[in-house]
Amino acid sequence: MNGRERTERAEELLLSPQACKSKDSRGRLRPEEPCPVRTCFQRDVDRIVHCKAFRRLKRKTQVFLQPEGDHYRTRMTHTLEVTRIARTIARGLGLNEDLTEAAALGHDLGHTPFGHAGERALNEIMPGGFRHNVQSLRVVDKLEKEGDGLNLTYEVRRGILCHTGSDRAETLEGQILWYADRIAYINHDIEDAMRGGIIYPLDIPIQLRQTLGYKKSQRIDTLVRDVIDASQGRNCIRQTPEIGRAMNELRDFLFQMVYRNPQAKGEEGKAEEMLHRMFEAYVKDPDKLPADFQEIRFQEGVERAVCDYIAGMTDSYAVSKYGELFIPKAWTVK
Repeated sequence: MNGRERTERAEELLLSPQACKSKDSRGRLRPEEPCPVRTCFQRDVDRIVHCKAFRRLKRKTQVFLQPEGDHYRTRMTHTLEVTRIARTIARGLGLNEDLTEAAALGHDLGHTPFGHAGERALNEIMPGGFRHNVQSLRVVDKLEKEGDGLNLTYEVRRGILCHTGSDRAETLEGQILWYADRIAYINHDIEDAMRGGIIYPLDIPIQLRQTLGYKKSQRIDTLVRDVIDASQGRNCIRQTPEIGRAMNELRDFLFQMVYRNPQAKGEEGKAEEMLHRMFEAYVKDPDKLPADFQEIRFQEGVERAVCDYIAGMTDSYAVSKYGELFIPKAWTVK
């Protein structure tokens, strides 16, 4: 019995009957020989962590554009916080932590530069619209590894796609991600907004503090425990009505006080305009696209290639490319 087989045997003995066992995966888009050491979901974790799109997350906006300070979240730190919350819920329910981890690590690989401002810009200009969860799936299926994709398992791919929106993953592990993502961003965005002086602790309605907790750690603990308790022994992941309602009210508070706050989001219009102009410029002159995107251009159209290129940019790279396209270079005498 090799390492993978021992782990699969341990899953049979230790995980909940509702868990998705590695040996029961529906497989990959392209069949592969199993790894002798890692289960299929452990292998997916490694593929995501080692891919280029994952490394770029460290230079993509979470909420605040180019904040001055080392402690504000990026898309990378958001992803890591989501992953830890998701694994804790999976562990509490006796589910497959490796599957949960893989989906969590990959869920935002397709997110744009400049956070949701970038997503809005591409959604406005891209024929057929743009959604970052769909783009994340496209990254792992198509764009990574020079067009071969990561060839992830069906269950991980569904977890990535269904982490937002109304569609629900078939596995409980995939369903966890919908809650873990919200628990993470609601709480770390509050902390970042407080660090930036946008809101203060007493701004949070008292009834929400009493229900969920007065500190970030207390709120996360309350929300995670509630998901575990409410989902125990069930065939779906859920919250209790009281805590679910409180979390939604806290999210509404964030939208009112932070996400729509001119002080916090005043520069987003510039970021959206930047991406609009870049999109139009590359569509007009697609020969300026890197070689990696020329095949997409001829197979799927110019707009698709431009969208893939811009969506994959980091904030700083987008600013640099914008400068190349629209800011004249100084003339020097040789």
